[in-house]
Amino acid sequence: MSAVKKNIEKAKWSRRYQSALRNYLEQGPGASLRPAVSLGGKMAALGFETLDLAGFHERALMALSSQSVSSGARNRMVKRAGLFFAEAVVPIEKNHRAALKSDIRLKQLARALRRRMAASFDSARCLERNILMRRGAEQALKKSGKQHGRIMAELLCLQKQLRDLTRTSLLSQEDERQSASSQLHDDIAQALIAIDLRLLILKRSARSSTANLRKEIDKTQQLVAKSVKRINLFAHEFFIQHKA
Repeated sequence: MSAVKKNIEKAKWSRRYQSALRNYLEQGPGASLRPAVSLGGKMAALGFETLDLAGFHERALMALSSQSVSSGARNRMVKRAGLFFAEAVVPIEKNHRAALKSDIRLKQLARALRRRMAASFDSARCLERNILMRRGAEQALKKSGKQHGRIMAELLCLQKQLRDLTRTSLLSQEDERQSASSQLHDDIAQALIAIDLRLLILKRSARSSTANLRKEIDKTQQLVAKSVKRINLFAHEFFIQHKA
């Protein structure tokens, strides 16, 4: 609404207020205040403020007081007009209170929304960090798995070489058994040491893997150590038997 139209609308309602107030005053002390409430409700619906109504009331009093009346009559008129104004302003004040409560509620909702958005942003950042950490762990696990596979392949190759070496040595000629036993002892010992070294490397690379794998490696190392002792004993006995 333009300023000109707004002023025209105010002037119209100012006249209506003055007319309603005059009718109320002319009816005497027993007059009903319902017209004041009805008029105030219409003004509130149109968006008039308390200051607008106060201006209407002031102009109406000035117009009605211009009549030649006694000082006592003027005071009574002002008092009764105050009652009319008090009833007319109630709907406007109710609108103000409702608007104020609504504004407070909106502010509370806005603050709650900002808190939730901040919490959601923090959760999203935490989730992103967890995803990055999990991806890093998966990549490390894949890398460790590849290294584990490579070492296991080398270990199997060494075991095959050990079996082949043992089979070849046992099929040697009788007259070469004495020297073969010493060579067998050295070769087997070297193979077992190589296996033990590979197991040690595998154990170090499996630190980020499961505990079961580390236990299996420890057991295998113990088995290698026992095998070395048994081979040493076998070689010693074999050397004594064939020395004679």
